[in-house]
Amino acid sequence: MHFEGCEHQILVPHSCGNRHCPHCQHHESQQWLERQVAKQVPAEYFLLTFTLPAELRALSWAHQKPIYDLLMRASWETVQTFSQNDKKLKGTPGAIAVLHTNTRRLDYHPHVHLVMPAAVIDTKRKLWRTKQGAGGYLFSHKALAKVFRAKILAGIAAAGLKPPARFPKARNVDCKSVDTGEKALICLGRYLYRGVIREKDIVACGNGQVRFRFRNAKTAKMEVRTVSGAHFVWLVLQHVLPNGLRRARNFGFLHPNCKRLIALLHVLLKLLPPQIAAAIKQRPPILCPCCGAVMKIVQTCVRPVLVPIPVAEQGSLFTV
Repeated sequence: MHFEGCEHQILVPHSCGNRHCPHCQHHESQQWLERQVAKQVPAEYFLLTFTLPAELRALSWAHQKPIYDLLMRASWETVQTFSQNDKKLKGTPGAIAVLHTNTRRLDYHPHVHLVMPAAVIDTKRKLWRTKQGAGGYLFSHKALAKVFRAKILAGIAAAGLKPPARFPKARNVDCKSVDTGEKALICLGRYLYRGVIREKDIVACGNGQVRFRFRNAKTAKMEVRTVSGAHFVWLVLQHVLPNGLRRARNFGFLHPNCKRLIALLHVLLKLLPPQIAAAIKQRPPILCPCCGAVMKIVQTCVRPVLVPIPVAEQGSLFTV
């Protein structure tokens, strides 16, 4: 559509659509976050972090797909076991799990974050139970770590992999209250689709070196790390997940197959979920930098199979 007085045209590069690209996944990240918030239940939420011990990281790197899958399953099975055995719960919980493989320094550090409400569903008696007055306490950290380690070792043996000679005894599970869970989900959503580092955190790039900033988790202060260009590329690429592996999963009554159950809980518990329509939400239009009108595609340049086109010339030509 053309508007009088404005024939401005711009070239917009094609989005690669890769789940590790910081440019292409903001829309998907927002949709994921809205879907999770729509499943909220009236209970205190907790953020549980299950970390793969350092002694197992070499094995994990050599067998990424089975170990990452085991890490997520073992985390869920651990909280499921504790929820079923807890005197105040005794039922099936729900959890949102997100796999991370990096620290803020971009080092290799596989771990899983679980956001779960202190609530369960007793399918046999058809009851909804919550752990009232949890006060920041859900389960024992030490007990969680013991069960988690046992499940990891059992999973490694079942997969036919050889565990290390020495297995750590240190605690590798953290559990803390996150109120309604919204802030924790927002934080996880940011890291879920944007890649392991934001472009604005790359401070400088030159003379064969890359400097990037990160926040130290212990001091809560910003620090700068300088590495060679090749090493920086390696730091980023080591966190690219194997094909077909899902980084985010929903378990228990928060599983995508339990939409009707969640809707019934909202009615019975008189909870009005956020009014969102993530499934049909459209991507924001591209506006003209001159007149502000919505632009439309007039020409698309796609790279041919045999004749390469310079990267700067690939994309879609927009006009108003």
